[in-house]
Amino acid sequence: MTERIIKKIIITGLSMIFIMGSLVACGQDNKVNTDTGNSVPYEMRPPAPDGITSFTFFGVKPRPEINDNNEVREIIAGKTGVRVMESWLSGQSGVSEEEAVESLIANSDLPDMIDGGDGCPILYEAGVLVPWDEYLESGNYPNLSAYYTEDEWNEFRQEDGHIYWCNVFQKTKGASTETMHNDEAFWIQARVLEWASYPKIETLDEYFDLLERYYKANPTDIDPEGNERKLIPYTCLSDKGHFFCIENAPQFLDGYPNDGTVMVDHTTDPENPQILDYNTTETAKRYFEKLNEEYKKGILDPQFATQNYDEYLGKLSDGVVLGMCDQYWNFQDTVDAQRQYGLDKLGCGYIPLGLTIDKGMENRWHTYGDTMNVSSGIAVTTACADPELAFSFLNAMLDQDIHNLRFWGVEGVDYLVDEDGVFYRTDEIRAMVGDDAYRKKHLCAYGYMPQYGGTSDDGKNANFPNEQPSEFLESLPQPVAKCFEEYGVKSYPGMIASVVEENQAWFPMWSYSNSMTRATKGGAAFEKMNEVKRQWLPMLVMSNDFENDWEDYMKDYEKCDPQAFLDEMQAELNRRAAQ
Repeated sequence: MTERIIKKIIITGLSMIFIMGSLVACGQDNKVNTDTGNSVPYEMRPPAPDGITSFTFFGVKPRPEINDNNEVREIIAGKTGVRVMESWLSGQSGVSEEEAVESLIANSDLPDMIDGGDGCPILYEAGVLVPWDEYLESGNYPNLSAYYTEDEWNEFRQEDGHIYWCNVFQKTKGASTETMHNDEAFWIQARVLEWASYPKIETLDEYFDLLERYYKANPTDIDPEGNERKLIPYTCLSDKGHFFCIENAPQFLDGYPNDGTVMVDHTTDPENPQILDYNTTETAKRYFEKLNEEYKKGILDPQFATQNYDEYLGKLSDGVVLGMCDQYWNFQDTVDAQRQYGLDKLGCGYIPLGLTIDKGMENRWHTYGDTMNVSSGIAVTTACADPELAFSFLNAMLDQDIHNLRFWGVEGVDYLVDEDGVFYRTDEIRAMVGDDAYRKKHLCAYGYMPQYGGTSDDGKNANFPNEQPSEFLESLPQPVAKCFEEYGVKSYPGMIASVVEENQAWFPMWSYSNSMTRATKGGAAFEKMNEVKRQWLPMLVMSNDFENDWEDYMKDYEKCDPQAFLDEMQAELNRRAAQ
């Protein structure tokens, strides 16, 4: 069976799954599940009133789905008059974000709301999105209107002058409460650092040297149930949707921040910043040659090129992977899985390291401050029968009481409040909210709807529990807390130790490249470049003749006309720098 036929079957299956999900959503019982197995007391779960509207949402990221009668979702439904039934792209599907969006359009299977990710430009071009302008300007949705400044909202405008989506991440209200490193890094398990007496690891070579030494001394471990298992020193993803895990490390290793698809040199001539291609640098060659060496040594997971996202997450959840390069948001669900099975107590929790290619270099792995991504976000589709209600729901997501329900849960059940009004959790509550079954049955974050980091309206509490100072420290597994103590830091960004500086006006450039399409010469070149990289980079890692294969890769890469892509990125850089 050819790859094309297989992909067609997968995409058709995706559409059928979404149709069935929509039918289930439309037939939802409006009453809250009141069986005695529910952990939330009945009196705290008022039944949702008749007439609640069920909207459908589809997200192109693989995410765990919650139960149909999720308790917090029903509480929010009672407050807003809306229940949103979320569906997600399967991590096993092999379908890209763009392909998933194209399938929904082709089959007329549009949900009421969607986060199309890299497929948002396709949705716009197909004319299937509702413009936001009149709703933002009406005065009826004040939370949404104030979510971005007028100038920031204007950055979301498409060629026809309208706004069609809103990105919901990296928005801070009040004071910053940052404790997590949600960006990319080379991660390593806490037990590996403890075994080596907490050494200072600065370079790629030092990182792999430590993994090699630890694995030689500890090829297996014993899980919490007493079973021996083989460890994996290093793994990575190379599938379509998560190709960044193997592809873009060279920009960081050279000390540049996360502009995603390019580097920007603004130090040589500060008045004229220049786009650089990290794919062809000496650092890129050294990085992939290093992966090739580690693959030949048996340090790099032999399944790295064929594993899918779910299989990758399974390995991380099991605690058998000692290290990887990834963005935290891409594997954060494994943290709760490890906690649930006691693996965090064994030191399997991951610590981020800000590596560079050589010693003595500054690193910019961690991005301080908010990052505005205008290339994708939550959108309302033309399939939605009541856009006003949909925007009312999105507006309500930013009400503080709804926000607390989404991220903290139910007061008195999922968190407590002390005499000073500060939210906290006990060890028992932390164990409960970390349990996968409980989360699916009870908690509903609506994680791709508008949200805020930073402090809540009361000025006392963090909007996200993991950024509440006391809660963050109390919830850390002991091996991770000990690691922080040994290195003299109090947070994950402290372990990265990136340069603290203001983001430049053009940052991040990936917010532009993510919106590029085949309609432009640069966009067409960008697509070809990605196709060549997806073909060649795993082959380079497994190559028996790296030097010759690298030369052949560079020849194929140049055939893509990368300069057309770089020129288009330079034009956008110039535009942003001039603002």
